[in-house]
Amino acid sequence: MSDDLIPLPEEFADRFERERRPACQLYVISPPQIVVPAFAEALKAALDGGPVAAFQLRLKDVADADVLRACEALIPICQAADVAFLLNDRADLAKEAGADGVHLGQGDGSIAEARALLGRDAQIGRTCHDSRHLAMEAGEQGADYVAFGAFYDTITKPSHYRPQPEILGWWTTLSQLPCVAIGGIFPHNAAPLVDAGADFIAVVRAVWDHEDGPGAGVAAFGDVLGW
Repeated sequence: MSDDLIPLPEEFADRFERERRPACQLYVISPPQIVVPAFAEALKAALDGGPVAAFQLRLKDVADADVLRACEALIPICQAADVAFLLNDRADLAKEAGADGVHLGQGDGSIAEARALLGRDAQIGRTCHDSRHLAMEAGEQGADYVAFGAFYDTITKPSHYRPQPEILGWWTTLSQLPCVAIGGIFPHNAAPLVDAGADFIAVVRAVWDHEDGPGAGVAAFGDVLGW
């Protein structure tokens, strides 16, 4: 019998590569407006609800000083729960606040500039919408993860981009960098994205608008994420 290894058919090789990746994890994003004392308690409750890998503070039309005050209140909560704290859009404020990283939209500056400011250990993500080209570009520029979406209708951050779940599988067979699925994701519609290869699913309203509170909102993803 020959000792030569028989290569796996391509479809099985692709599946094998995806299965070697860690299980999909939860990435929680804040509402666009918060009241810090109350939200700090809500965040504690959310992180008590189940495993959360990362939290992103995404505040819109808020003064820099208020963003920094929110960071000061929320970063210790994430640190206590061993949850990465990322700030949306602003690498400069992420640096000042001592955040673990920053998430950059396509118009939020270069990855190289953010890396130079935040250091090599910072987590830097890039929004890539439905574009394979933008994802490959982000990887080449040194991003730590790429985000695709919106996969479903969303009122949190309305978007005309509608990638198909297949883009997640394409990315996970191409790159070791994690990919995040975002946009209108709830427990009832997350499974196709997890099955397609998402390394993280990013959620907003599913947690903060849950009728039984944010802890229950996180816990509701247990079945689809295999907790």
